[in-house]
Amino acid sequence: MITSQLSVFFMIIYMLEFLTITGQSSLIVIALGREWVQAQRLPPVDMILTSLGICRFCQLWSSMLYNFGSHFHHNYNFQYFGIIWEFTNILSFWLTSLLAVFYCVKVSFFSHPIFLWLKWRIVRWVPRLLLGSLLVSCASIIFSTTRYYINIQFISMKHFPRNSTMLERLETFLWDFSTLQKVVVLVIPFLLFLASTVLLMALLSRHQKQMKDLHTGRSNSSLEAHSAALKSLAIFLILFTFYFLTVLLSILDVLFNKESWFWAWEAVIYALVSIHSTLLMLSSAKLKRVLKARCWSLEAA
Repeated sequence: MITSQLSVFFMIIYMLEFLTITGQSSLIVIALGREWVQAQRLPPVDMILTSLGICRFCQLWSSMLYNFGSHFHHNYNFQYFGIIWEFTNILSFWLTSLLAVFYCVKVSFFSHPIFLWLKWRIVRWVPRLLLGSLLVSCASIIFSTTRYYINIQFISMKHFPRNSTMLERLETFLWDFSTLQKVVVLVIPFLLFLASTVLLMALLSRHQKQMKDLHTGRSNSSLEAHSAALKSLAIFLILFTFYFLTVLLSILDVLFNKESWFWAWEAVIYALVSIHSTLLMLSSAKLKRVLKARCWSLEAA
């Protein structure tokens, strides 16, 4: 009884998070998409944010359809929404890592020729890198799609006792290989994000220390900006690391009974996504202006 009440409670929390993230993603896409249409161009960072907004929007809808469909109807056809969620989740990891790499290369002040070459080239590369992230994500779910199809064939053949042991072994192999593949395709972009963010924090911290030595005893707006940037990066790093760990534990299916705490786990995952999306919006000056304009219009109404 208590478990069912908790499930309903966390289900409501999950739906509130779904509405919040859907609103955030829609606002990002509409605000930046309008500028794209009007100016016929978009800065590289805004391209990545727009792509991430579209990706998160699709991820949320596929998550909701898969979670409610598989939880209440136990219909194997809903597994295809799980494939869409897996694709958008992998893509969101690559886009987040791309954003971190872009900031790291643009803000870094290394004099090494490779960094100078990357800093000059990366702006032009962003559209290609976005396309590359899309293609890598598509390639990453080919095996999952194949596994889901084979599993459907297994279900239809289970009433035949012949070769059932061989089928079970093949199913176990496919499950283990699929789990390993899911972990690998998430670990690679996460490590890129981790390396870029830590390097950027180290560079900003060193630069902040140099500025403090130059401006001892005086307040400086650049110092305050560096402090705010470091805090934001630290929060980004903690949130995305927690999100990676929760998704990883969900894939590995460890620590607890997933059936009993399914909705609680989903609520935790999408709480992290919601906070991350909020911070992304607040880190963009354009999106900040849109948010302020929306707040003022609501107050005026």
